[in-house]
Amino acid sequence: MKHIIDLDRYPLDQPGTAPWDALVAKARAGLAQDGLFDFAGFMRPAALAQMLDHVRPRMARASFHHSRMHNIYFRDDVPGLAPDAPALRKVETSNHTLCHDQLRGSPLDQLYQWPDFAGFLAAVMERPALYVMDDPLAGVNVLEYRAGEALNWHFDRSLFTTTLLLQEPGDGGVFEYARDLRSPDDPNHAGVADLLEGRITPTRLAQSAGTLNVFLGVNTAHRVSTVRGARSRIVAVLSHYEAPGRRFSAAEQMGFYGRVA
Repeated sequence: MKHIIDLDRYPLDQPGTAPWDALVAKARAGLAQDGLFDFAGFMRPAALAQMLDHVRPRMARASFHHSRMHNIYFRDDVPGLAPDAPALRKVETSNHTLCHDQLRGSPLDQLYQWPDFAGFLAAVMERPALYVMDDPLAGVNVLEYRAGEALNWHFDRSLFTTTLLLQEPGDGGVFEYARDLRSPDDPNHAGVADLLEGRITPTRLAQSAGTLNVFLGVNTAHRVSTVRGARSRIVAVLSHYEAPGRRFSAAEQMGFYGRVA
């Protein structure tokens, strides 16, 4: 694993030691203060280059083009909102996706399957354990946003999201978020409408290739702005769950990946 991630800066292989404890504390502090933490330079440059060599030809010939119109909730029957409410304004998401079965044996797959990675995330999230998915398509995905494509405003369903940026876009493609726009006690539909109408200025997060990011997105609205220029944004999403054996349904697989395994 030392050839894939910088274990000198990020000693995930040393659970229970003082350096590991300090890294867990740093990550927790970032989540508490900013709702996220970044580990810049997490993936080593050689592994990053190897990963892109694996991804690029597969993206060109075998990726799934996902495109849909949606609202920020990914559902239309939101309690307390009429169908034409400003908070339900439609936006467009479009990208290209590679599934886990297209990434087997790659540095990214090795990282995902490494028990110390899940163990570290569990410690940061203060969970007894976290598990990889038992799904041939999900678990690890790589998403490419080409010119004119974007991940538009939404809230996450999961408590946290883990990403690893593989390639920075030439222009645009910036991660933006409005922290704690809603809460379990207050859906703040007016604030959501303000964000969608441009009356709230989101926070912009600059990232470099090789950066690991963990983000709390259940109540924080976020998006990746439209990519411009020839160089796309390529990012990996690594999914862990609190119980083993998690799989997507056939309908979810078809919706996310255009095929069923």
